[in-house]
Amino acid sequence: MARKPQPPRTLDSLVATVRERYPDMSPQFQIGARHLIDFPERVPVESMRRIAAQAGVQPATLVRLAQSLGYTGWEPLRQIFVRGLAQAPRRYADQARATVGRRDPRSMLSRHADAQSANLQLLDDLNGELLADTARLLAKAPHVHIAGFRASHAAAYSLHYLYRLFRNSVSLIRGDAGLLEMELRALQPDDAVVIIGFAPYSQETMRVAEAAHNRGCRSIALCDSKVAPIARHADPVLIVSTDTPHFFPSSVAALALVEALSQQLLQRSGRRAIEALDQTEDQLRQTGAYLGQPPPA
Repeated sequence: MARKPQPPRTLDSLVATVRERYPDMSPQFQIGARHLIDFPERVPVESMRRIAAQAGVQPATLVRLAQSLGYTGWEPLRQIFVRGLAQAPRRYADQARATVGRRDPRSMLSRHADAQSANLQLLDDLNGELLADTARLLAKAPHVHIAGFRASHAAAYSLHYLYRLFRNSVSLIRGDAGLLEMELRALQPDDAVVIIGFAPYSQETMRVAEAAHNRGCRSIALCDSKVAPIARHADPVLIVSTDTPHFFPSSVAALALVEALSQQLLQRSGRRAIEALDQTEDQLRQTGAYLGQPPPA
């Protein structure tokens, strides 16, 4: 008789297991698992019923989810989060959400500003240790491809624009006029592919992620959840919050993270990047891309 697989014993292994099984989970399990992985700091301190309410599922769903992962019930799963987060840095999410959720006569602009402030405050906690590693990976890649569609296109375009100012071997995957497959044929082993996407995830983004995996590229995901479909084969995974009082996901935190990443890339390239940036700016002024007379040499 085959032995029953052992449940994950650490928070890192639990996250890896959830990411692996996520595509095959039921919709209710996906909702519960995503909430646990995205807001792990809540699990040790809040009741199962409250966590279930926050996630939008029944408490029994969390119990069955725990059992499907190999645990006897909710409490053994909760203990994984207790041990794993014992030394974790404090996050600002709870206080920020309470501020945004207050019922008061402030303007919509004020509520937007609070939401974006909360999103930005989370950036360092979520990505501080990963940003330098991401820049190192991209700097070593022979070619960097960047993809983002629909709501995530602005962040993808910004990263491409900024990086291309001081490096030529950077491409933006656009997929215009049905040419996505032709663009994906340019992916080569050892290239790096930055994939940016937020829920609801686009089909084009998933096709880029699958093509990058099949061609042996190194994938970097910039998304809103560790269990996002585009994060399945990505390493590292950079996380941003898209919370907003608006009906559309916010891209403010993603744009800020892109700017910070481009600065890291510039610093890693050093003098070569400065020289390339100087040449690029001269060319733009000489060709009339910028208004006004070019400065004297």
